[in-house]
Amino acid sequence: MINKLKSKDLLGIKDLSPEEILLILDTAESLKEISTRDIKKVPALRGKTIINLFYEPSTRTRTSFEIAGKRLSADVVNISVSSSSVAKGETLKDTAKNLEAMNPDAVVIRHSSSGAPYFIAKILECSVINAGDGAHEHPTQALLDLLTIKERKKELKGLKVSIIGDITHSRVARSNIYAMKKMGMDVTVAGPSTLIPVDIKKMGVKVFTDLSKAIEGADVIIMLRIQLERQERGLFPSIREYSRLFGLNVEKLKNAKEDVMIMHPGPINRGVEISADVADGPYSLILDQVTNGVAVRMAILHLLTGGV
Repeated sequence: MINKLKSKDLLGIKDLSPEEILLILDTAESLKEISTRDIKKVPALRGKTIINLFYEPSTRTRTSFEIAGKRLSADVVNISVSSSSVAKGETLKDTAKNLEAMNPDAVVIRHSSSGAPYFIAKILECSVINAGDGAHEHPTQALLDLLTIKERKKELKGLKVSIIGDITHSRVARSNIYAMKKMGMDVTVAGPSTLIPVDIKKMGVKVFTDLSKAIEGADVIIMLRIQLERQERGLFPSIREYSRLFGLNVEKLKNAKEDVMIMHPGPINRGVEISADVADGPYSLILDQVTNGVAVRMAILHLLTGGV
């Protein structure tokens, strides 16, 4: 079993081996207990500096990276792009180089442009962690999803996962497909044909445009929101029509397994892609995902900047 990641950065699931994925999950499991203590802090990253550089709005990811760093005793700096020099026209390269001049140990970046984390990783000596880049990847979300599934199912190999919704614009879907295929899982995607990439089958997934067929026999269902902000034109008739055909409710759940797990990366649009009784119901692990997000990000920060 390996005990470290091969790269100084975490840029995408596509770059990780199955052994590295398991290392991150095992490390996260061992660190998760810290968050249940009365004093939720250990000195693992004392003296280290983590910069959160978010070019897009975020609640769960940014907060969870901040909490993860602080629970490991790192100094965490959050940069709001709207009030930074970026608003004055500073380029990504100049922003990155100026931050590096302050000697951080890691930069966590979320950016609307696919490939932005790869770009700055080439010019920075410190670790770079991808917190979501365009419609490309969101590796930490896929890892926390795997941890959530592994906690319940124990084994990942052979599980059937259905990812439903706006596949074309979803970096979460892409990272999860990479991660789950690497771990031997059976992945199905479904949604309107206009929201499914034409070459998605090359990733080794099954494709449906019928929700009922897609979730039949599923161990895990991951619902995605419609990313209207990334769509240049209307790709389906209406929100009401989308919800009727692809929204998950209790009635439609009858086609899935009795112990099915319901997940969602957030933010949730209740009554659109998922009904309130499903989101808050006994099969929902949406809040477990949020909890595990802190543990996974603690693991990544520790493995990249703190040694093992």
